[in-house]
Amino acid sequence: MNYIFYFLIVISIIAGAINGRVQDVVNAILQGAELSVKVAFSLIGIMAFWLGMMKIAEKCGLITLIAKIIKPITKRLFNEIPENSPAIGDIAMSITANAFGLSNAATPIGIKAMEELQKHNKDKKSASNAMCMLLAMNTAGFQLMPATVIAILISIGYKNPTVIIAPTLLVTTIAFISAIILAKIFQKYWKPQFENNGGEK
Repeated sequence: MNYIFYFLIVISIIAGAINGRVQDVVNAILQGAELSVKVAFSLIGIMAFWLGMMKIAEKCGLITLIAKIIKPITKRLFNEIPENSPAIGDIAMSITANAFGLSNAATPIGIKAMEELQKHNKDKKSASNAMCMLLAMNTAGFQLMPATVIAILISIGYKNPTVIIAPTLLVTTIAFISAIILAKIFQKYWKPQFENNGGEK
C-alpha cells in the first residue's frame, strides 16, 4: 500500500511539472494533510462516544444477549469446534461489535476468538477452516450501524450522514453472505484440521 501511495504522489508531481502546475500539486498535498489531521481529531469524539455506548451495552448485558441470540448461527457455521468452546461466544461477540460499526472494539475480541480457535487447530502452522471463516466474516464486515463512516461524514460537514446506513446495510449484508458461502465452498477442498473433544475429525 505504501508503494501505491508513493507511486501516485510521484506521478502527480511529474504530471504537475509537465503541465506547469507544480504549485497546485503542492497546495493539494498540504490541504489534504491538513484535512486528514482534522478528520482524525474529529473522529476521537465520535469513536469515544460509540465505544462508551458499546461498553454500557456490554455492562448492562445487551451485547451478551445479542451474542446469545446469534450463538446458534455461529455454532452451525463453526460446527467443527466443540459446542462448549469459549470461541463460540467470542465469535458471536466479535460479529456483534462489527455489526455496530465498532471495528476497534471488535479487534481484541476477534484476536481472542482466533486464539481459542488455534487451541483446536491440529496444524499449528496453518489456519484452520474455522479461522478462515472468521477472517472472511470479519473482513466482509456486516454492519447495522456504520459508526465510523458516519463519524467521518460528520467531520467533513456532511448534512445528512445517516443516509449511508441503508446502502451500507445492503452492501455489507451481500458481502457477509458471499464471504460465508465462498468460505464453505473452499472448505470442501481442504480437510478440517481440528481436534474435537480429543478426537480427530
